[in-house]
Amino acid sequence: MNNNIRLIILKNFEKRGNEIALKIQEEYGAVEDLIVPLKQPRFANGEGKAELGQTVRHKEVFILSDVGNYGTTYKLYGQEHIMTPDEHFQDIKRVISAIKGHASSIHVVMPLLYESRQHKRKGRESLDCALALQELEALGVNGIVTFDAHDPQVQNAIPNLPFDNFYPTHTILKKFLEKEAIDLKNIFIVSPDMGAVERARYYAELLGCDLGVSYKRRDYSIVENGKNPVVEHSYLGKDVREKDVLIVDDMIASGESMIDVAKKMKEMGAKRIYLSASFALFTGGIDVFDKAYEQKLFDGVYTTNLTYIPDAYMTRDWLTRVDCMPFLADIIYTLGNGKSVQELQNGKEKILELIRNREMK
Repeated sequence: MNNNIRLIILKNFEKRGNEIALKIQEEYGAVEDLIVPLKQPRFANGEGKAELGQTVRHKEVFILSDVGNYGTTYKLYGQEHIMTPDEHFQDIKRVISAIKGHASSIHVVMPLLYESRQHKRKGRESLDCALALQELEALGVNGIVTFDAHDPQVQNAIPNLPFDNFYPTHTILKKFLEKEAIDLKNIFIVSPDMGAVERARYYAELLGCDLGVSYKRRDYSIVENGKNPVVEHSYLGKDVREKDVLIVDDMIASGESMIDVAKKMKEMGAKRIYLSASFALFTGGIDVFDKAYEQKLFDGVYTTNLTYIPDAYMTRDWLTRVDCMPFLADIIYTLGNGKSVQELQNGKEKILELIRNREMK
């Protein structure tokens, strides 16, 4: 193992970061000081700083941060304040500043890419994701590691900076196939909108099944919470009657759109309905899903631990969180040792082997 690998784990990724460090130590050899001690004090007016507890001179540094962690708080003018993605991103920059250019290389690991939904410009609006990536490049970052970027083409904003975008598809599918008694000859993949078609197509390719698409018809005369409301979900595809349906997307925000698609599939006679997303943000809380589950609109939700989910939510029978930390540990080790990540990006054969073994039983 390259003993020069060091992890700087921000508070918003502390538990999962420690799991990654332990995995690397157990799998590839122990390094006592793999984790660099980090202090992140914050003044009562919200200003903060980063302070490293040891040198990272000539080290391969990986900064781990979950910019979507709304479980991280601090006292702001005496009030409990939930940290926003903007504040998490600012802390990443603080850490880079504390390194002072002494590291051999710096990789920023953001499983949930900062501002990933603001990846293209329409009219007089900001282009936040591209600007953030360019800012990291200007600060001396040598590579970005993320998962299931909302639009991977945003990497064109930093053509000379390595941008490694991994997918948890195979990890999610493995858990799904192990847990659910699904007849693979009777399953159907559905994309909840046109933007998620390519992701859904890959699921369908792995499972050897057909694919349908739900089209969101929006009212462009109204703007609610920064977007045009969905008026209707129109379905394009074959009949799903008596089929088991897996609805696939990159993230669940409030979840209303995905639940609307599930309701549409149920009305069309679908048998069992599952929802899958790399990131479950639950921005509107969990109640809407509890209610939909009680109404038997879906049978289960599959997501990852790549971004924060409150522990209280994990008591739900319908929610399965797939552990991607071993995968991320392998990625960090591979990059830290200057090896190719191509094999890690392609887990297709493992899923196909799992399916073949399942069919032989």
